[in-house]
Amino acid sequence: MLRLQSTSARVFRIHICRGFATSSGPYDTVVIGGGPGGYVAAIKSAQLGLRTACIEKRGSLGGTCLNVGCIPSKAMLNNSHLYHQAKHDMKARGIELSGIDLNLTQMMKAKDTSVTSLTKGVEGLFKKNKVDYIKGAASFTSSNHLSVDLLEGGQIEVEGKNIIIATGSEVTPFPGIEIDEDQIVTSTGALSLKEVPRKMVVIGGGIIGLEMGSVWSRLGSEVTVVEFLPYIGGPGLDEELGKQFQKTLVKQGIKFKTETKVISAEKVDGRVRIQLESAKGGNQETIETDVLLVSIGRRPYTSGLNLEKIGVELDNKGRIIIDDQYNTSAKGVRAIGDVTFGPMLAHKAEEEGIAVSEILATGHGHVNYGVVPSVIYTHPEVAWVGKTEQELKQAGVKYKVGKFPFLANSRAKTNQDTEGSVKFLAEAETDKILGVHIMGPNAGEMIGSAALAMEYGASSEDVARTCHAHPTLSEAFKEAAMAACGSPIHF
Repeated sequence: MLRLQSTSARVFRIHICRGFATSSGPYDTVVIGGGPGGYVAAIKSAQLGLRTACIEKRGSLGGTCLNVGCIPSKAMLNNSHLYHQAKHDMKARGIELSGIDLNLTQMMKAKDTSVTSLTKGVEGLFKKNKVDYIKGAASFTSSNHLSVDLLEGGQIEVEGKNIIIATGSEVTPFPGIEIDEDQIVTSTGALSLKEVPRKMVVIGGGIIGLEMGSVWSRLGSEVTVVEFLPYIGGPGLDEELGKQFQKTLVKQGIKFKTETKVISAEKVDGRVRIQLESAKGGNQETIETDVLLVSIGRRPYTSGLNLEKIGVELDNKGRIIIDDQYNTSAKGVRAIGDVTFGPMLAHKAEEEGIAVSEILATGHGHVNYGVVPSVIYTHPEVAWVGKTEQELKQAGVKYKVGKFPFLANSRAKTNQDTEGSVKFLAEAETDKILGVHIMGPNAGEMIGSAALAMEYGASSEDVARTCHAHPTLSEAFKEAAMAACGSPIHF
């Protein structure tokens, strides 16, 4: 319970310490933002003995990831895959089904249940670790003072010796296209459609666009992805694997218009009319769709923080500039996660949350940015960590390649799920693993083994000589390592 000392009818000045008013001084750590980076930083700070508060204006913890991003999208990806299997895949497995119907309302309810249980779970972790949870929107009045507009009404002031900005990111708008989250949607609206659209166009062939396009394609939409670049998946995806991935998605029924830019989009007579043009110029065309998903990326979210008041510097992309200790240009203010440099990934933000808390408590903290994995949760999944082949070529690094297809893996064959392969990239002279790229069943789980191996500086031979259980999909991982340092057995 908070005891507030009023300084006006609706403004309060308080120090909150583990749920109670105190005059013993400011918090050791105040975190702005309760997403994956922010709530992890808050919990870790408290575990390390620092008096900690977390300020979040959404009204529920977990940020975009838990509320309208990673978690609900994975619920929809999993359940749409099960539906698609039941409709199209079971007969070949000797399972006769009839009367398979989609109950979209129930599917959405299952998604919402997952979200609620996880966000409430984070609140429970705050209580367990004695983190004060302040529901409201924070803005800086000085480098160690925040004014918070409480969701329940009124204002408070919070003081912190150290303040961590972890406010995450927001959808990047498309100039000239008005989002209504009904027919012209972002990923948020795409997770809450009330019916399956007959046609869907996705602007952007990155991770989010491909995942959401996959969901609605499985549920019956005719999906077309429009991508400005000549490839899909984003710059971190290995070029060879990306081409294989696109062919697989085409076989699943998704259409692609690469090297194509969107000129305009507007609602006309109940549909969305989209004007396209070749990225190289000329060759314009017009297409129509029932739902348009705008998914061209995300941008740092700093609105309302009053950063200019305390002199926090931003780069030309709106990211907060930090040093290797996560310090901003304002003394005592640090930043982590999507709001600053690097890939906008929940697990990258979590690692930074732990590192910055350790720096505050002990003076030491570290994130190995060379082994932050990425995953596209389509089916098959695509996952990677480390360098791509094109990056190694550009850097002039001499390397060797080891590949193994799931078609030759016994567990994949018994599961009748053989699309994809594992690819190892190792330094030619030392055999040190430089990158691993996987397209196939359970790739997102398997990539953790690659990240672990790379964290410890393993060679491909180290993995090749590690016994893997039979029959498992992970044997394909071992055999690709064997191919990099010699020859696989089963291919």
